[in-house]
Amino acid sequence: MGADSRFYASAGSLTLGVLRTTIGLAAAEDDARHFGGVAPLGLAGPHDVAFMEGRKNLPALKATKAGAVVIEEAFAEHVPAGSVPLVVASPQAEFIKIARLYHPPVQPKPGIHPSAVIAPDAVIGAGCEIGALVYVGANAEIGAHSILEHHCSIGDGCKLGAHGRIHAHASMAYCIAGERVVLHPGARIGNEGFGFITTPQGQHVTMPQLGRVIIGDGAEIGAGTCIDRGAGGDTVIGTGSRIDNLVQIGHNVTIGHGAVIVGQAGIAGSSSIGDHAVLAGQAGIAGHVSIGAKARVGAQAGVLNDVPPGIDVLGSPAWPAKETMRAFARLRRLASSKTNEKTG
Repeated sequence: MGADSRFYASAGSLTLGVLRTTIGLAAAEDDARHFGGVAPLGLAGPHDVAFMEGRKNLPALKATKAGAVVIEEAFAEHVPAGSVPLVVASPQAEFIKIARLYHPPVQPKPGIHPSAVIAPDAVIGAGCEIGALVYVGANAEIGAHSILEHHCSIGDGCKLGAHGRIHAHASMAYCIAGERVVLHPGARIGNEGFGFITTPQGQHVTMPQLGRVIIGDGAEIGAGTCIDRGAGGDTVIGTGSRIDNLVQIGHNVTIGHGAVIVGQAGIAGSSSIGDHAVLAGQAGIAGHVSIGAKARVGAQAGVLNDVPPGIDVLGSPAWPAKETMRAFARLRRLASSKTNEKTG
């Protein structure tokens, strides 16, 4: 069972020879055999290509009806009869190449919908697709071959590099974005930061937020995510970073290259996230905290202090992962002993 053609355009049937060439395998006698698409192991049929990684998926592999399976050499002997093993070192990475062959990335359909509102001095690059009810403000720049889907908003002075894609109802304000940047539906970029003082009389007075959001090339921002602009300096989203849905990023946060921020995480103002660091779901980062390069913060962790590079932390307040697990083990033993005392 491949992708639904109502939603995903397909390149159609491809030969096994083409697939082998795509993932760097040598030609074979059955190269003329045709396959119609890709599918998961459990849903794939005789005309589909699937992939398998990890011993835990052996039962699914043995039961699969896929016509071909991209697989590591260690598990190739378990591929069912009639299914072609395509043996590679990194099955998922090579499967992605095949999937993209069948379903290439969406390309812009050049043109501007008549309902779009575009400022006279805005610059629209060649080959852009501008959807219904899009707003592009004064002095904004949209790079060549970008896609602005319906109802999205690009504020005055904003810049989006070439090959960007702004999904429906997403908005950019006070933002300079590089090439190949993706904003998923409802993302809000450049909001006013949560900065204010409280007077002796109990009134909240907002501090002017005068910075920008800078987004590096190839970054992707998930649906419903909010990124505040800087208060004085800039909020910076690093090149190639991936930010999941429903993430909150406060003003003046700096996120490094290739960082991964998972859904519902929250990063308070002026914190920094190092290159290739990972924040798992619902992690909370206090203000002015530094997370080092390649550090990993566990799900629902509450980080109150700096995390050195390469360290894994868990819990709230967050501790190094091994310490946290030892503490949890002690708590279990203590709870068990107390229960035994009551029932003894």
